[in-house]
Amino acid sequence: MGRYLPLSILLMVVSCAGCDRLQSEPPDAAALAGFAATIAAPAPAPAPAPAPAPVAQDAPASGAATPVAAAGFDPASVPVTSASLPPFPFFKTPDGLQSTYGDKERDVPHDGQYFIAGDAPVLVEGRIFHDRFALTRGERPYTELEFHRNYANAIAALGGRKINTVQYTREVAATAGGRGVIEKNHYGAVAVPDYRHDSYLLRSADKEYWIDISTGAIPLHGYVVVLERKAMQQSVAFLDAAAMKQAIDRDGRVALHVNFDTDKASLRPDARPTLEEIGKLLSADPALQLSIEGHTDDTGGAAHNQELSAARARSVLGALVGLGVEPSRLQSKGYGQDKPLADNATEAGRALNRRVELVRR
Repeated sequence: MGRYLPLSILLMVVSCAGCDRLQSEPPDAAALAGFAATIAAPAPAPAPAPAPAPVAQDAPASGAATPVAAAGFDPASVPVTSASLPPFPFFKTPDGLQSTYGDKERDVPHDGQYFIAGDAPVLVEGRIFHDRFALTRGERPYTELEFHRNYANAIAALGGRKINTVQYTREVAATAGGRGVIEKNHYGAVAVPDYRHDSYLLRSADKEYWIDISTGAIPLHGYVVVLERKAMQQSVAFLDAAAMKQAIDRDGRVALHVNFDTDKASLRPDARPTLEEIGKLLSADPALQLSIEGHTDDTGGAAHNQELSAARARSVLGALVGLGVEPSRLQSKGYGQDKPLADNATEAGRALNRRVELVRR
């Protein structure tokens, strides 16, 4: 698996007798970065980091990476690291602990995960590695503090920053639609106030890595989630104009999976082929009028999903008008999560429910 960044060796810099010193003197960032570079897998030097926008910062605590300001969190506010990164997912198993998962359980090709960015949970999609350890068992027990500090130091050495300023209170969870919504896209400890969650962001020249370190449960367990942010690789081909016409003639409607940015109404560039086929469909049948209807899964609150689905339907309508379709032939509606095609309990079901339908008027 290549070379990984040992978690425990960073703590060897200070002995137990130096714990009080840790409280007032954060580790030297240059020394940590230099240490990481000596054990990381060789990598090309990254492009120079753009100057980050000024952000308010708290003082470093116990060697942890400095938190980013809560208000208006922007990933670009975290500087691009100058460290050479070890292979994904960066961290080996902490000394004395054993994973409670099998190898196949720990790797997820693509899914969503909530991270607390500033003072609110945000849903990020990509490739996920996750692991869990029983901290009070095994050859060497860990306290909650020691587990979190090990990872905080290791992430700081790689150039990452802590980005959460709050924990999962009921009010914080409510901003994402509640704890139930978060748990559908969460591989760490449960999103409750008694369980500690620390979120981090690590940026290379061309990638974002989101990290959640959490603890909770009885007996005490530690959780690690490392997500490489990326769009899902589409595995289902889009329908061409002929197939759309066949479905509309038969059923009066056709469901399409149009690619949008996560939790936004902005169309992704790879949505254009589908939009062009809709344009061909309308061009071939000048009498055809369509209702463009947006649908979501049940991730997030119902009101938010209603608004999002309506905005996405309007985006498709606007794009078609931009391709030359007469606006009077189109209308748009949003139904949110009210008309699912599949069970929202699985990612496959949620993917089917996130759709745009063309309905003959």
